[in-house]
Amino acid sequence: MTTERREPVPDLDERTMLEGWLEYHRQTLAWKCEGLTDAQLRTAAVAPSTLSLMGLVRHMAEVERSWYRRVLADEDADPIYYTDEDPDGDFRVTVTDTFQEAEATWQAEISAARRNAAGVPLDAPTRGRHRRTGERYTLRWIHTHMIEEYARHNGHADLIRERLDGATGE
Repeated sequence: MTTERREPVPDLDERTMLEGWLEYHRQTLAWKCEGLTDAQLRTAAVAPSTLSLMGLVRHMAEVERSWYRRVLADEDADPIYYTDEDPDGDFRVTVTDTFQEAEATWQAEISAARRNAAGVPLDAPTRGRHRRTGERYTLRWIHTHMIEEYARHNGHADLIRERLDGATGE
């Protein structure tokens, strides 16, 4: 694995620290997917779960899109992989799904997230509202939630990767 990850240094301001940890966790998920075939990336963790590394990448593309485009910036950004009829569609990968597409989509959503967050004060209310709760949030809350979301799913990714080829690492 060659993805370079760096923890933020301990004496940063709050925004730089939050964004540093978010980047670290984004890089961790990419690192966990490196060097595997599409078949391996589609492999579910354990039956009956459909959780796979490719599914995690697709899920995180949806999560980035939801929080940074729909909630933060109030953009009209429809779901990519899921529907109201299939709310877990991001996790349901098929033999025709490719990591190249999933990763490109994820990276495009990360780029949109960075663009939409740039210059927004941490305390400013979001322009959009959460689609289920109707609530507004702050960028601080979104960044913190995204760090939690990535950290949880990176734990899943760690276990899946170890099951696939024995690779471990923090």
